[in-house]
Order: sequence, then structure tokens, then C-alpha cells
Amino acid sequence: MKKNYKFKNGNFELNLPSLIKLGDVAGISLDEKDNIYLFNRGENPIIVINQKGELVKTWGHGIFKNPHGAHIGHDQNIYLTDNGDHTLRKFTLDGKLLLQIGIPDTSPGFMSGKPFCRCTHSALTPEGNIIVSDGYGNASIHIFDQNGKHLKTWGSPGSLPGEFNLPHNVCCDEDGWIYVADRENSRIQIFDTDGKFEKQITNMHRPSGLAITPGSNPDLIIGELASYLEVNKNFPNLGPFVSIFNTQSNLLYRIRNKIITGSTYGMLVSPHSIAYDSFGNIYVGDVVETDWHHLYANQPMPKYMKRFHRFVNISI
Repeated sequence: MKKNYKFKNGNFELNLPSLIKLGDVAGISLDEKDNIYLFNRGENPIIVINQKGELVKTWGHGIFKNPHGAHIGHDQNIYLTDNGDHTLRKFTLDGKLLLQIGIPDTSPGFMSGKPFCRCTHSALTPEGNIIVSDGYGNASIHIFDQNGKHLKTWGSPGSLPGEFNLPHNVCCDEDGWIYVADRENSRIQIFDTDGKFEKQITNMHRPSGLAITPGSNPDLIIGELASYLEVNKNFPNLGPFVSIFNTQSNLLYRIRNKIITGSTYGMLVSPHSIAYDSFGNIYVGDVVETDWHHLYANQPMPKYMKRFHRFVNISI
């Protein structure tokens, strides 16, 4: 039996030196000490902060072309996908490069099915194999061993089971089941350890960020995007949201902009990445500058916008 979820705006503010500017937070993850790693599109690609919002360290300077996905695996290393140069890189939490999969600025081509063409995110299996979603120029999921050897690929463009229309984020539970945010098909697809389609979770709109709760048969924490289309851009109830679903496609809880704040500063624009800490608090990376023009083309972006949100778990 799942508990009832309830969150409040954490009013989390960064306390960074004036020279450290946070860009759009494309990827977000937390280590065992609940330090927060912000994989962002500013001049300091990895900004590590503590629970008080204070700077711990920065690293990754001059490496990345377009930061996209981040996750800290059960091995306590951080895996970073760069959809600008078609790579997945594995680092220690101090920034030492341990593994690179893909050749920077080299791609096998659009919809080739081969790794990578603008890869998006990654996850670890319980055995330590690396799962990579390859979504902006492919419609594929790839699996590699711990040394970067390619083991398996599946997926093709489309909307049938096992097909994808922008696989944007991927997670793996403790039993090895694989959860893929199939963004433009507005669903989460679930696969077994061999990549066999098992089921899909629907009743959502453009799932972008994705995290799963601990344990078997987890709940899913999803960043739902608003529409980019002129025909329904102003339709209500299409996002952006942070939503929690169970694996039966039931909505358990939803954070809407009206719950967050009445001001522009703290509103969700594009909840691109999701993580949670040991207390069950939710962290959201927002690509405000990247997506503002898609949503508000006729409005100038405000000077001050939150690119990172914390929602405090008050259900315990």
C-alpha cells in the first residue's frame, strides 16, 4: 500500500558566489549525503550544493557542448549525457573521468538506431550495466557493460509497444525493470531486464523528467511539459506539472503552478529533470531559457527565473 503524497514549496534559494551563475538545469541528481549535483548550461557545468544551498564545488569546465541528462548510480559515480556531442561520460563525484562512450561530435546519423545521435539520459541496472536513452536523433535504448562494451539495442520510431517518439529519460528499479519516458507519445513504457515490452503508463502529457521511488513496483515522479503547439498551447490542464503516478496509470499527486507561487519567478516552465533525497523531497531541474520561447514566444523572459525547485515531503 502506497502512502498518500503531500508536498509543499521548499522555498529553496541558492547561496552561490556572485561569479557562479546557474544556467538551465538540464540534469539533476543527489549523492549519499544528499548533496545536489546541478548539470546545467552555464559556464560551470556541474555545480554541487549542499542542503543549505551553499556551494560545495564546481567542475566539468570546457568539456560539454549541451548538458542534458545526469544520474548518480548505485556505484556512487555520476553519468552525464551530452546531446550536443553525442556522448555519455562517467565521472567520479569529484570530476575524474572514468569512462566515455561515444566519440565527441560524431554520430552514425539520424534514426540509424546506432549509438548515439543526440542521446538524452542514462541509468544503471542492478548488475551495473549502463542503459542509455537515445532520443533526439534516434528512437532507441542502448545497453553497455561497465567497460562501455555495447550489449544490446532496441526501439524504432513509432507509437506501438517498443517504439518511441523521443525517449527522453530512463530509470531502472532494483529488480532490473526499465522505465522509459517516451515523451512525444505521452507515456512511460516499461520493459523487463531483456528489453521486452511489459506495459505502458498513460494519462499524462509529454513526460520529460522521470524518477522512481525505491523498491519493487515503484511509483513514478514525472515532469510533464506543456504543449509547444499553437493549436493547443493555451489549453488548460496540459502542464507543466510535476506528477506522481503508480504503475496502473493512476495519478496519485500533482504539483501545479498555482500551488507553487503566484509570481512568475517561482513557476515551472519546463520540468526537465527530477530527483529526490533521502527524506523523499523532490528536486526539479527547469530548462527555462531553453523552452521559454516555445511557450511564450510573444513575451520577453523575466530576468529572474528559478531553474531549480525543491518540494518538501510533508506526507510523513
